This record gives sequence, structure tokens and C-alpha cells, in this order.
Amino acid sequence: MKENFPFYSLATLCNTTIGIGIFALPYIASRVGIGVMAAYFLVLGFVAVIIHLMFAEVALSTPDYKRFPGFVKIHLGAKAEWIALVCTIVGFLASMIAFMVIGGQFLQSFFSPWLSAPENAFSIAYFLAGSLFIYLGINLVSKIELWGLVIFFTIMGAIMIIGLPSFQLSNLLVNSGTGKDLLLPYGAVLFALWASSSIPEVEEMLGRENRKKFLKPVVVWSSALSLFAYVSFIILIIGLTGGNTTQSALMGLKPLFGNGLLSLCFLFGFITSFTSFIIIGLTLKKILAYDLKINKLAAWSITAATPLALYLAGIKDFIAIFSFVGGILLSIDGIMIVMMYQKIRPEKNLIAYPLILFFIGGIIYELAYSLW
Repeated sequence: MKENFPFYSLATLCNTTIGIGIFALPYIASRVGIGVMAAYFLVLGFVAVIIHLMFAEVALSTPDYKRFPGFVKIHLGAKAEWIALVCTIVGFLASMIAFMVIGGQFLQSFFSPWLSAPENAFSIAYFLAGSLFIYLGINLVSKIELWGLVIFFTIMGAIMIIGLPSFQLSNLLVNSGTGKDLLLPYGAVLFALWASSSIPEVEEMLGRENRKKFLKPVVVWSSALSLFAYVSFIILIIGLTGGNTTQSALMGLKPLFGNGLLSLCFLFGFITSFTSFIIIGLTLKKILAYDLKINKLAAWSITAATPLALYLAGIKDFIAIFSFVGGILLSIDGIMIVMMYQKIRPEKNLIAYPLILFFIGGIIYELAYSLW
């Protein structure tokens, strides 16, 4: 009998990929121009798919109940594991803070007609709700992820239909940045396309159903759906707001839409960020529990307390976070994934070495942008 495609697993991986990075992309595209942004997506999209397929093969060749640092220890040794641990933990904590910042903005804007409260209060409420789902675990979360994905595309379709009368093709020609901004997209686009953190999670989900053979198809379909969502969203927002595109995208729609549609937009933003927040937090909790052998309750407590403390300390610039995580930390992750893949498929060096050089160049590239 033919097996059904694992849509819950697809939804989990899609919702890790389609996170809050989507809301920074229209602003960045408006700075560099649609053509330059398309070139970044073409190159980085291809690289991300290759890396995800490589990591899927590594995951299938590695014992279950390990996460990225544990994979690195098995294939590259203990010293490399500590590099992976530092990069992964810092990257996940930074991402969770970015989710809190933009998620709190969306919640505040959604409830503003009925409730007046500081943005910090909404960010903390967002965080507490997410921490509860992280505590409950993946079985419940996977069901939420599927409906989150359905709601995501439904709301984006509604925004497209209702916003169509205000859409102007001439807005797509906007290029409001400077020469320095040509370096801006690398880290943010790579951050938006990256989903390796959830591949072991998805492999475990499929393993419980004896359907690990679907892992690579899930990776390919997730990449295609995510790319479609990003391109559609960038064109939609820039076509509506042009040179007035804001850093968090939806805020720039206020002059164009009424309160009803705006509330729908902010709900869309909340759902998109919240599902990714849960998966990233859940993965961090499991890294602490499985790879560092920390008690599960303590692992959850660390996952919950640390980003909240850093947020309250004032770390809140989410575009800077995207660039740092995507341009530096994910490039290091990419190098390690390629090196692990080399261990299990040494005959594939022809593609491995160019990818390693690509990521080294990306790190230099991001540092050059930061210091320019």
C-alpha cells in the first residue's frame, strides 16, 4: 500500500524555515533592488538546499537523539563539538531574542484597538506562551505547525487579494540604499533560508512512523515552499509600500489598510514567528539535554530564562541579529556540515571543497559589511 506523504513533518521543517526572517527581507530588497535580491536568493537558495540534503544524509547515518553538536562530536571529534556547541547555542539564543522582539511588536499592534500596554509586556507574554509549548514537546507542536502553515498561506493570500488595488509595479524598481548595502542581504537571506536545526527533529518524527525514507523529499519540498513564500512576500510588500518599506515589513502597511486587514496582517506575523520560536527553543532544549546531558527540566529552564534575561538587558536589534547569525554562525555550521558529509561520502569532495570556500568567503564578507 502506498504511504501518505508526511505533511506534519513537512510543516515542521517549513515553519522553521519561514520564520521572522521573512519580515526583514522586503526592507533589504528595497535597499538593494529586486534584481540584486533575486541573485542572492538564486545562489544562497541553491547552497541551502545542498547543505540541507547533506545534513539529512548525515542525520540518517547517525544515531537518533542527537542534535548538531552531537553529530559533530561523532564525525569530527570533541574539539569541533565545542565550536559547534558555542555557535549553536549562541545562534539559537540570539534567534529567540529576535523572535521576542518582532513577535511582541506584532502582538502589541494586533491588540492595540482594545488593549494598551508597553511592547515589552507583549514580548514577555509571547515568550511565556512559547516557553510553555517548548516544555510540552514535539508531538503536540507538530500538529500546531501544520495548522500554522495552513493559516500562514491563507492569510498571505488574503493580503494579496485585498492589497491588489494598491499594488504598483513601479514600486518594484525602488533602490533606496547605498553601495555598502549591496553586502547587506548575505547574512539575512542565509538566516531566512536555513533550516538545518530541525532536520534531526524531523528525522525523529519520521523514525517514530518508520518513514525515514521521506526525509530528503521533505527537505526538497520544504525548500521549494519556503522560497515561494519569500519571493511572493517580498514582491507583495515592495509593490505595496515601495520606498516606504519598513524593517519589519507589516508596519509599513498601516497607511494602506484598514484596521480589520491590519489585524489580520499582525496575526499573520505573530503566527509566523511563534511557530519558529517554538521549534528553535525545543531544539535548544534537546541540545542541552541530549548533547550536554543536562536534566530535561534544567535544560528547559535554561532555554526559557537565558533569552528573557538578554532581552531585558536590552539586546533588541533584530536585523543585526539576523546578519550576525546568518553571516557568521550559520556559515560556520555550513562548513561543519560539509566536513561531516565528507566523512560519510568521501567520494563527494568535488562539491565539498567549493562549498567550504564559499562559507569562508561568506564569513569574510559579513565581517567586511560590519566593519565598513
